[in-house]
Amino acid sequence: MLKKLILSLLLLASTSLVAQEGSWSGELLVNLVNGTKLPLVFNFSANGCTFDSPLQGAKGIPTQWTRSDNGDVKILIPAISGSYEGKLDGTTITGLFKQGTATLPLTLTQGEKKVNRPQTPTPPFPYTTEELSFSNGALTIHGTLTLPKDYNQHTPLLVMVTGSGLQNRDEELFEHKPFAVIADALARHGFATYRYDDRGFNDSSFPKDSLTTLHFKSDALAAVNQLRKRFNHVGIIGHSEGGTIALMLAAEGHTDFVVSLAGMAVSGKTTLLLQNELLLKTSGVPQDAISAYCKAIGTVFDQLIAGKQPSEIAAPEVPAMLKPAFDAALKQAASPYIRQFLTIDASSQLSKITCPVLALNGKKDTQVDCVTNLETLTKGLTSCNHQIVALDGLNHLFQHCQNGTTQEYGQIEETFAPEALQTIVEWLTEKR
Repeated sequence: MLKKLILSLLLLASTSLVAQEGSWSGELLVNLVNGTKLPLVFNFSANGCTFDSPLQGAKGIPTQWTRSDNGDVKILIPAISGSYEGKLDGTTITGLFKQGTATLPLTLTQGEKKVNRPQTPTPPFPYTTEELSFSNGALTIHGTLTLPKDYNQHTPLLVMVTGSGLQNRDEELFEHKPFAVIADALARHGFATYRYDDRGFNDSSFPKDSLTTLHFKSDALAAVNQLRKRFNHVGIIGHSEGGTIALMLAAEGHTDFVVSLAGMAVSGKTTLLLQNELLLKTSGVPQDAISAYCKAIGTVFDQLIAGKQPSEIAAPEVPAMLKPAFDAALKQAASPYIRQFLTIDASSQLSKITCPVLALNGKKDTQVDCVTNLETLTKGLTSCNHQIVALDGLNHLFQHCQNGTTQEYGQIEETFAPEALQTIVEWLTEKR
C-alpha cells in the first residue's frame, strides 16, 4: 500500500509569523481533474519551523527559510529541489510552490484544519490492551495485544498483518487507523487481536533496501508462534500483502483460520500488470497506449523473473507519452522487493489450505482486482471451508468511494466500512 509523499513540501515564515507562534495551514490542489487537495500544516515555534502533511503521515519535517522586511518569504528544501515564494498580507500568505516542472498556488492562513476520522477508537474502552514484543532472530518487534473482557486461553486470537510498505501497528495511512478500528470492533465482540509495527518502521538506521515479502512473512509467523504460548486458537487477519502472507502461512499449516482483506491470490506479476492497466484507465490514457505499455512492461517482468538485471534488459518500445512512467518502473524494478514480489503466486498453494478462510474484496478496488482474485480463491480453495465476499462500492481500504483510486483515500472520512466489519465479526462468531 502507499507511504511516500505525493509531493515533498516546505515551510515558510516571516517576521510576523515568528511573533505569532503556532500552526498555519493551506491546501495544494494537486489534481485539477478530480479536485484532489493536499492539506499542509506549518508549525512555528521559538526553535524554528516544521512541516506536516497529515494525510501522508509526514510530521516534523525541518525546513530552511528566509524573509524580508516587506513580508516576502522564500523557502528552500535542497533535498527535493523545491521552493516556495510568497508574501504575507495580514493573516494570509499567498504564493507559489515549485518543484521540478510543477508550479502550484499555495495560500496559508493561521490555524490547523484537522481531518475528521470518526471511526478512530477513543476511550473509555470495554476491553484492555497490553504492550507485547516478540523476537524473530536478532530482531525485536513491538506491538499491542487487545484483550476482550473475560478473555482466557480459549479466546480466538487474530494476528494482524499489514499491507506493503513499512507501516505501524495501526496500518496508519492518511491519519486512518484501520487496524485499530478492526481491533476495537473485534474486542467488543469477544475476539483478541495482536497488531505490531513492521520491522524497520520509523527507524532511519534500519537497512530497508533488501526487504522482501518473505521477511514480513517470517515476522508474521514469529508473531503467531509467540501468541500460541497464550492462546489455543490463533489465526491471521491480513490486508493486501498481509492477506497474501496469511494465505501462504495457512498453506503451510501454521494458522487455525484466516481472514484475507483484499489479499493477492494471483501472481505478483499479474497484480502489477492489472494495477498499471487500471491506473492508466482512470488517468484517461487511450486504450491502445495502455495495451502497448502493459505488453512492454510484461516483457520486462518476464525477464526479471528469469533473473536478468534491469541493465541487461533491452527496453521495448512504448508510447512516447508513457516513456517517463516506463523508465521509472524499470528503475524501481531493480529493488529486491519488486524482483521477489513478481515471483509470488499464492494460487499454486491454495489447495493445500485446510483451515477456514474468509476472503473479502471491495468491488471498486484498483490495487488488488476484486474479480480476478476472488475467482482465483473460489477455484483454488478446494480443501477448506471458505466464504468469499465481494462488497459493493468499496475500495482497497474498504472505504465507500466514488472510483476507487488511491487519490480518494485521504479525502474519505470513513476508515473501514461497517458492513465489512460486520461480515468479519459474523464469520468469526460462526466459526468460534
